[in-house]
Amino acid sequence: MHTFKIGIVAAFVVALARPSAGDDQAPATLGLADVLAQARSQNPAIAAARERAKAASFAPVQASAYDDPTIGYEAWNAPEPFDLDHADNNILKLSQRVPFPGKRSLAGKIAARDADVAGRRADAVELDVVAAVTRAYYGLWQAHQNLKIYSRDKQLVEQFATIAEQKYAVGQVSQPDVLRAQVELTRLINRVTTQTLGIDGAAAELSALLSWPAASPLGVPENPPMPRLDETAAALADRALEKRPETSAAAAAVAREEEKVRMARLDYFPDFEFAVSRFFNFDHPDGVGLMASMSLPIAYKWKYDAALGEADARLQSARADLRRQQDRVRKEVEQAFVRARTALLQRELYMTTHVPQAEQALAASQMAYQTGKLDFLSLIDSVRAIESVHLEHVEAEASFEKAFADLERAVGGPLERGAAQ
Repeated sequence: MHTFKIGIVAAFVVALARPSAGDDQAPATLGLADVLAQARSQNPAIAAARERAKAASFAPVQASAYDDPTIGYEAWNAPEPFDLDHADNNILKLSQRVPFPGKRSLAGKIAARDADVAGRRADAVELDVVAAVTRAYYGLWQAHQNLKIYSRDKQLVEQFATIAEQKYAVGQVSQPDVLRAQVELTRLINRVTTQTLGIDGAAAELSALLSWPAASPLGVPENPPMPRLDETAAALADRALEKRPETSAAAAAVAREEEKVRMARLDYFPDFEFAVSRFFNFDHPDGVGLMASMSLPIAYKWKYDAALGEADARLQSARADLRRQQDRVRKEVEQAFVRARTALLQRELYMTTHVPQAEQALAASQMAYQTGKLDFLSLIDSVRAIESVHLEHVEAEASFEKAFADLERAVGGPLERGAAQ
């Protein structure tokens, strides 16, 4: 009797302590910091956004520059057959269009605001990718942890099946106990197989975000740091309004539309053109000529009135978009904070209550089975119960990390964390 008791307790301890299948050669560790650095340097979405921002940064110089000067040649009253040497006048002319003072510098400012918007949008793309990579990273971590749970439980059931066979051999249990053990073992073998495929799927998702080939080995993600939420949702929302690139982009868009309103008002003023000419005359002394002209916007004032109205409407729209973006930021921070807080509470509940209770229940079931007070089916129910609790605990851990990644995305940057567990 004592031999069976010692055997069952030893089986449980060994199953918990033994590494899962395939751990004889531990795979390389995959660090989150290294993964994020790789994503920032290799993700094509980030690269494309940065290049768009870079392209926009060249626009202000172009927009603030004058039009190219023009040089022209004219021949007046040339005799047939087009003898230019005997034309009354051969004229070389150099001309330059000059917008009303302030228009070109204002156009440069508008282009600079466009570049600011592009730059902030690139920052937003990077935040999106970082959040997606972090979620995929912890999805891969969860897949590995689930495999460890299934592998450990498979080994535990293998130990129980051996004990059941030994008890059946001496007539202490009936044959159905042995058959139930084999059925449960088959179930766990299937779970281990399918979970291995699940790891491959999670790795493929992360590899795509890193722009790596799908077959590239990734290693095993590190355990997450100690979960914590030190700040309030209100404090995080205030920080997000300052740091989020979307709000900065919306504010830059408002400034751009304000500049466009000023430009629309400047369009009521004329533009100018100046020219200097050199005359080469056939039978008169050579000479020079000067020319100055200007546009007359007053002739079609209604066109500029409409342009000013359009610019003002776009300004009001940009201001409304800024308010909408600020409201959206507050909402996203609040929702991400609630998700993270919920996952944190669930994780703490599993750590302090569910997991210890399930482990105690399994130990009690083992003892009861050893003394003949519990059948094998009830023992297997205890194994499944602790399996479920461990899976839910891992899911709570992963859910917190994913929600925390969403919270960092909503705030617009990383938040302080503790050391790894």
